This record gives sequence, C-alpha cells and structure tokens, in this order.
Amino acid sequence: MRPRDLSAHQAYVPGRGAEEVARELGMDPDELTKLSSNENPHGPSPDAVAAIEGAAPEVHVYPKSAHTDLTDALADRWNLASEQVWVSAGADGALDYLSRAFLEPGDRVLTPNPGFAYYPMSARYHHGEVAEYGLSKADDFAQTADVVLDAYDGERIVYVTTPHNPTGSEMGRDDIVDLLESVADDTLVVVDEAYGEYSEKPSSIDLLSEHDNLAVTRTFSKAFGLAGLRIGYAAVPESWADAYARVNTPFAASEVACRAALAALGDEAHVEKSVETAKWARQYYRDELDAETWPSGANFVLASVGDASAVAEAAQRRGVIVRDTSSFGLPECIRVSCGTREETRRAVEVLNEVIADADAGVPEA
Repeated sequence: MRPRDLSAHQAYVPGRGAEEVARELGMDPDELTKLSSNENPHGPSPDAVAAIEGAAPEVHVYPKSAHTDLTDALADRWNLASEQVWVSAGADGALDYLSRAFLEPGDRVLTPNPGFAYYPMSARYHHGEVAEYGLSKADDFAQTADVVLDAYDGERIVYVTTPHNPTGSEMGRDDIVDLLESVADDTLVVVDEAYGEYSEKPSSIDLLSEHDNLAVTRTFSKAFGLAGLRIGYAAVPESWADAYARVNTPFAASEVACRAALAALGDEAHVEKSVETAKWARQYYRDELDAETWPSGANFVLASVGDASAVAEAAQRRGVIVRDTSSFGLPECIRVSCGTREETRRAVEVLNEVIADADAGVPEA
C-alpha cells in the first residue's frame, strides 16, 4: 500500500524554532533571539489572550457562532457582504479553498520565484501544474504587471505577494489593476497580503467591486500576533462568493481562533504598536547592518551576506536565529524579522560580528 506519486511535491521548510535550536545547542530558549519566522515580537493583543481564556470552557461546542461573528466583523471592516469573506485555518487554508474552487486536474498556476512555497504546494495537492515568473535580484526584486505578464500563458491562477516574502518588495496599485485587466477572463489573480498591515499601500480588497477575477488573502499570524492559532481569510467578489459553502472544510477555523481574532480586530492600538516597531526595525537594519539590504514593506528585511548558511549558523551559535533563504533560491541572503528594539539591536550587533569574521576569514569556533 502506497500513497499516490508525491515525487513532484516538496515539503514546506519553516524557520527554525527557539526550542529546537536550544536543544541542539544545549542552551536555554530564553537565551535565544528568534527572528526567523516573521512573528510579532509583541505577541498577541491582551484582549485576544483574554478571549482565548474565555473561550476555553466552550471548546466542546462547534464554532458556528464564533465563525459567523468573525466573518461579519471582517465584512464590516472591509465594507463587504458577509458571503465575500472566507474564514480559514490560516491564510494557507484560504489558498487551498481557492485551489479547490478553481483548479481542474492539469490546470496551471503561475507563481513568483522566489516566493511562498505553499502556492505551488496547494496547486499540486489539487492536481494542478506550476509555472513561475522570476523576481530578479538585479532589478531589486521589482514587482510589476509586465514582469508577471512576460511569463503569463493563460494560467488559471496567478499569485502576487505584496509585500513579498522573502524580499519585502511591493506591487503598486496601478500594476495590480493592469494585471487584472490583462489576463484572460478565466484567470484568477490571487493577491496575498499576509503582511498587508505593515504596508503603507492600500489593500486590493477595495478592487473587488470592480474585478471579479480577484481574490485577496490575509492572515492574523503577523501583525495580530496569532500565528499559533492558524486563522486567516480570503476576500472575494460577490459574484462567486457562494463557492465557499462548497469548498469549505467543516469547522476548519476553531472556536478559540475565531474568538481571539475577533478580539484582536478590536485592539487597534496593539496593531499600531506592532506596525510602528516593524517600521523602526526595518530602518535600523538598513542603516546599521553591514550588508546590502532591500526596501521592505513587511516586518522583515532581506540582506545579502555571502554564504547565507554559514552566516545563519554562526549567528545561531551566538544566540540569534535568522532565516537562511537558500530554500527560496537565494543562498547568498538571509531574511531577518523585525524584533523589539532590543532584539533588533542585538541581531545587528551579532550579525555584524559574524559578517566581519567571515570577511576576515576567521573560523567559527
């Protein structure tokens, strides 16, 4: 007995966790500064924590009302009909719902390279095929409609990430509109705004009333600090929003996650604090890190450090965990999440020491 042929599938490679690294190095997790997974260094809103505690006695009940309440709150936030909000277990759950709704076996999707590994993974899970468009380091990973359209060949789904992971680059509103108006009528453009709260650009959600070939995905994992609860959503046009009922996994978003997300939505001050910290940290990295970096609209910065694997390992041994982006096809770069001011300063100090030692040929102990 064997599963179907999964040889074309690649496993998702997450950033390393503090507990995992601590065990490997024989350290206390509290000694480590983890800046590898773009998590919110301020944690969740206190209101969300209270909601989690309050929901605990009710977890024996399926989350129908909580799911409805969160859906309605998001619809109100974005001036949508409730049917247009597809709540899911993380934004990757929403990506799966869209694949279920649109892909027939053999349909192609167009994904960015480098980019989020789950786009091609979701397509292949649903028996789709994958093509890529390149974001060039030589062009500072610029995202334009022309870059996408040069590779476009009638794919059923086209993915755009803005702000982009792992580079931080963004696609402007005019280019998104150009892309929506240039692709075939049966092509869905998915704009992934997982880091949207950190960006100063407007969300593409307000384009849904004008374009029925658009879906926008968002998450509570980043600015809202709820990564461990796996809660996200898609916003879709009203004309085909009823597909959700046919592709939704029953009760995929938990009672606890829905209640926490609902509370987090109401704590605007916590999100503002998180966004402001990331804005400060991005600038600090660009000013103080002894490596080439790129402008970022997210809560991380991409830096060119030479041998990324060696730099990441050396920094890790000194207590700072960053993301080696070799798995993104950028073996010369690391991605450094925005920490608190103290964490960010520590990361820069350690990374500058590691980079200086590497440049001087000093062997790592």
